[in-house]
Amino acid sequence: MKTRNAKTCIVALAAIAASVFSQSVLALEAGASQTRPAPAIEQMRVEDVAIEEVVVTGRFISSSQELVNERMSDAFATDLLGAEAISRLGDSTVAAALRRVPGLTLVQDKYVYIRGLGERYSQSTLNRAQIPSPDLTRNVIPLNIFPTSIVESLKVQKAWSADLPANFGGGAIDIRTKGIPDDLTFKFEIGLGDNSANPRKVYSYAGGGDDSRGVDDGTRALSPLIRDGVVSYQGNPGVNAILNFMQRQDATASLYDAQTVNREMALALNRNVSIVEEDAHPDYSARVSFGDKYEFGRDWEAGFSIGGSYGTDWRFRRARTASFGLPEEQNGVKEETTRSINMAGTVNLGLKFGEDHEVSTTSLFLRNTDDETEVFDFFNENRPLSSGRGFRNYRLQFEERDMVTHQIDGTHYLGADTRERLPLAGKLFAWLPEDSKIEWFYSTSEAETGIPNQVTVASETVTERDSGAVLSESVRLTSSAADYRFTELDDEVDNYGWSVTAPLEWGSSYIELSAGWGHARKARIYRQDQFSLGFLNVADQSVLEGSLGDVFSDENILADVADPDPDNPLPDARVFVNNIVFDRQGTNSNSYLAATMTDSIWAKVDWTLHDTWRIAVGARWEDFRLAAVDWNPNGFSTASPQVTTGVEELARGTFKEDRVYPAVGFTYMGDLWAETFQVRLGYSETAIRPDLREITDSSYIDPITGDLIRGNPGVRPSDIESIDLRAEWYFDNGDNVTMTLFRKDVDNAIEFFEIPASDTTIAREIINAESGWVQGVEFEFLKELGFMGSIFDTLFVQGNLTLQESELTAGPNANVPTNPVRPLSGASDYVVNFMIGFDSPDARHTASLIYNVFGERLYVAGRNGSPDGYEQPFHGLDATYFWYPTERLTFKAKAQNILGEEIDIRRGDVVTFSQDPGTMYSISMSWSL
Repeated sequence: MKTRNAKTCIVALAAIAASVFSQSVLALEAGASQTRPAPAIEQMRVEDVAIEEVVVTGRFISSSQELVNERMSDAFATDLLGAEAISRLGDSTVAAALRRVPGLTLVQDKYVYIRGLGERYSQSTLNRAQIPSPDLTRNVIPLNIFPTSIVESLKVQKAWSADLPANFGGGAIDIRTKGIPDDLTFKFEIGLGDNSANPRKVYSYAGGGDDSRGVDDGTRALSPLIRDGVVSYQGNPGVNAILNFMQRQDATASLYDAQTVNREMALALNRNVSIVEEDAHPDYSARVSFGDKYEFGRDWEAGFSIGGSYGTDWRFRRARTASFGLPEEQNGVKEETTRSINMAGTVNLGLKFGEDHEVSTTSLFLRNTDDETEVFDFFNENRPLSSGRGFRNYRLQFEERDMVTHQIDGTHYLGADTRERLPLAGKLFAWLPEDSKIEWFYSTSEAETGIPNQVTVASETVTERDSGAVLSESVRLTSSAADYRFTELDDEVDNYGWSVTAPLEWGSSYIELSAGWGHARKARIYRQDQFSLGFLNVADQSVLEGSLGDVFSDENILADVADPDPDNPLPDARVFVNNIVFDRQGTNSNSYLAATMTDSIWAKVDWTLHDTWRIAVGARWEDFRLAAVDWNPNGFSTASPQVTTGVEELARGTFKEDRVYPAVGFTYMGDLWAETFQVRLGYSETAIRPDLREITDSSYIDPITGDLIRGNPGVRPSDIESIDLRAEWYFDNGDNVTMTLFRKDVDNAIEFFEIPASDTTIAREIINAESGWVQGVEFEFLKELGFMGSIFDTLFVQGNLTLQESELTAGPNANVPTNPVRPLSGASDYVVNFMIGFDSPDARHTASLIYNVFGERLYVAGRNGSPDGYEQPFHGLDATYFWYPTERLTFKAKAQNILGEEIDIRRGDVVTFSQDPGTMYSISMSWSL
């Protein structure tokens, strides 16, 4: 995959922003400092939430309780999922695991909505550091790229605190990777799986030799011949432009000469795109990890862990679409085969001196590649079903997403041992109280996404008038019958910072004073080149029939004959048999350059009184700057420059904000109805900023909906006020109950609204709606069932329920919305998670039955009387089973979507989209030291 130096982009955009603002540095602080719990809290943690060793309830109950202590010690509302719990739930990606958290729903299998707020309202970090996004259409990170095999725990903080970045809406998700083991470890795992929706044969095409590694070997890539041709002909490789250029060099140059050059570029395209059928393969995966820790003398410890995984799966999806106006006449069937390659590699190193000093590094590599083959038969207003004529579109897309992250962080306690052994450090930090803590981190990451070739071919069909079955087809007679797109994304993020925590204790008071500084910068380069290939006329209709490889064959492109024109003065003149043309397409509005920088300073006071009352007050100052500009990589003139130099245009793509964001949290700790009881009240003010590409005029096609999405340089951040009230009951047998009331008010909410477009195109634009709000209640519980009798000693139930309502007021910026007041996009009225678990007394067997459902949620908002589209409830039922025949050997079986539910979207009374994701089955075996 071809990449560029994104830091050059930062410098260039900073210069652009400087022409508009007097300052042009850019930034963001992401390292939230974790503080050592107060002595009162630590004592409560040990005494009041002890795990009774005499009750052998198995692996999951214990693993759930391991994270309770951290949750209790946080001053603000937090939910956590540990590695053992994730394994028990059977989820293979971080995105899938997070749907088990109260108030979280999963959209498109990769984006997480927290408390009814869309993916833009949640932020994701890796070990507290910001990371880039490999998503071509969004600035947020698709969480399905992270395998759960690398995860130690997932932390979801729903109430904001000052040590988090202020770009905070529904919540913050921190993916915490596995670190250094306490002893020698080795684990190997292999797995197999399948999906009930996969037929015996699936669609495919001739790819490259390295497809199994998730990379293209150059087969699909844009040829240097085409790149050079675009430059030579000043961005216009069409026949007429080539002829004009050639005749300026040689007046005798003919149309045939120009067509020959044009067709040579056409031949450089990958035209081996015939759709074939091949056997569907089962899913398979393999993982291995190895680590150890060593002691050196009395004070030093060092350790490492290395891990890697590889997996591939095939998925066949059949979706039915329909127009809400005339569903019986305007509908379609889309069949898609996707081969996915998923790879991950981690290297962790750690060094520890005494009990007070620790430095660790994390290096992470992720690759997620999807190779898609799609056939879409449909009827529209121009060719309804009853006409016996329809359309067929073919799409081949190879999309490779890579991310590489390198992190280093340190934690240093200034205790008595450190002050004694390191006198210089003791003198340097003598002003800090004993047991003060200094933390620092540095993270650099790069995400690259490449589509070396996305091919779409438009055909016309003759069909049965009643059933729509295809009787015959031919490639459309148009210059843009075949569309070739080559896309490259490079996204870089550098994030670093430090924090200091100083504990103070006297009498019945314990106070932690903490403060920190952070810097983050992000640069994104997005480039898309688009070309077309098609016939204006053919010598025979049969040229347009047959396989796609035959239609666009060398023979059909190069076939020529002697010129039949008797008036041609050249006796040896020739003409091409078929008039096929190659050209560059698009409006030059897809590519862009963007960068942000944020500097931040924060401070927090956390005061505990009488082991009963606790107040945490903090504030964060952020200086945020953003610069983005449309980029025409094929601009070769002042009339069509690569980047505009107009001050007004540059100003529209820049934004600067300098603000202070407050947060306050109150906690009461007692023993109301349980051995440990806590009630928390939190309030905060934050903001949500637009994505990088959204403040440019660039446009793109949404890969899910097929809609044209346009940016808006006028969009500005949303301001958010949040309030949470949470009560928690923890019982000393491990049971717990939580109830949370919450409300969020959003001013200038960022949302997509439909705008006018052509009859066959739906276009949406990002705007600031007037306002929005979401409010609700969350319930969560974990309960052993032994109280029902000894036969139930091995069973437990765990679950959560979220009930919420939301509202969005469109305001004057929206273009004739059907419902000016409506729910927030993606917000569900309810979300339910429930699990019943079994842990055998001999710890040899565990099993779980897991249920998840979300309420109807807004998928797309209508315009000018068109109904809104709502995704219907999906009742997911999964089951997992573990067998531990020995201490080292584990067998696992998993089934997902046992009920065979389908994904449905309704607009009014019409199902406009329906897809069967199938039931997934898998088995695996692992062996460990």
